[in-house]
Amino acid sequence: MKKYHLVRRPRQSLRRLLAYYLIGIIISLGIGAILLASLGINPFEYYGRMLTIGMIGNKYAYKNVEGFLKVLVPLLITSLALGLSFKMRFWNIGGEGEFLIGAISAAIVAFNVTGLPRPITIILMCVAAMLSSGLLGLAVAFFKVKFNTNETLVTLMLNYIMLYVITYLGKTKEDWNFFLDPKSARPIFGKFPDTGIMTGIKIGNFNLLWSVIIAIALIALIYVYLKYTKHGYEISVVGDSSATAKYAGMKVGKIIMRTMFISSALIGLAAGLTASSSGTISETITNNVGWTGIVVAWLGKLSVPAIAVTSVLIAILQFGCKTAATKYPSIDSNFADLLQGIILFSVLTADFVATFTLKKKEDAKNG
Repeated sequence: MKKYHLVRRPRQSLRRLLAYYLIGIIISLGIGAILLASLGINPFEYYGRMLTIGMIGNKYAYKNVEGFLKVLVPLLITSLALGLSFKMRFWNIGGEGEFLIGAISAAIVAFNVTGLPRPITIILMCVAAMLSSGLLGLAVAFFKVKFNTNETLVTLMLNYIMLYVITYLGKTKEDWNFFLDPKSARPIFGKFPDTGIMTGIKIGNFNLLWSVIIAIALIALIYVYLKYTKHGYEISVVGDSSATAKYAGMKVGKIIMRTMFISSALIGLAAGLTASSSGTISETITNNVGWTGIVVAWLGKLSVPAIAVTSVLIAILQFGCKTAATKYPSIDSNFADLLQGIILFSVLTADFVATFTLKKKEDAKNG
């Protein structure tokens, strides 16, 4: 009796892999074009506005670039951070929770540390965010190392716990809750004092936030860390085989905890930078980067340069879809989310097809 089973293809060339991705994108854009045409919208106009993030013919195009960079920075840093843990086969699905606790910690500093210069306050916000997120990740790694808990389930549950925490803070109007705007009749998160709001480098009307420069520096730092340092080499060995790492005398538990702390702390940094650039926090401050970052890291094959490029493309897709949707009254941001989902699903399917193939397997019958 003939059966089929999945087998991994031999290592694919970059050209072949990109060809699969291109086919997936073309198919998804075709599906989107049909949906757009059914709503009476010219698909070419919509896609043109999407891919240019609404800059063409817009005298305030610099505002679109600023908005795009605010989407890109947290996604890029989170994706790079998740790539660190995934590289050693530690399945950190808790990016959302780590981002939220980092944002909350940054807000605590912003609201309570006053009288200091703006740069010092923002640095303290980022340090607090990194420590809180890093310790959360370290706790997960500790239980994994000591008790062999399932890190996927633990980090997944922490996402919801932290979401409930920030939801509680945003809806509980009490005297102790300094997170809320005291002037508002209904509970809403307050605006940070000026010292907690990030500035940037003025280039004409364009404001280049410091968070963008930090994100670019992190690309180089993480690349060097993984490729040229002892710690980076240890991560690769543990990811290939923890048994081999132990045989080579490496302290696997220590490597896992150290790497998970760094990974989670980087997500906390993304949260601190995002909170500071936004000037407030909210229940939706993550913009789902904890989930999208998983997709970006895998599409980038855990390679730092590829993750950086993929982050840019996904950010263009996210921001471009929403920007394009604002021009057409017949659709809203929900359609933008739908189109993003179709494109991401198509690309992931293309990645699966490029990675695996079906093979026949002969299964002899007994008797």
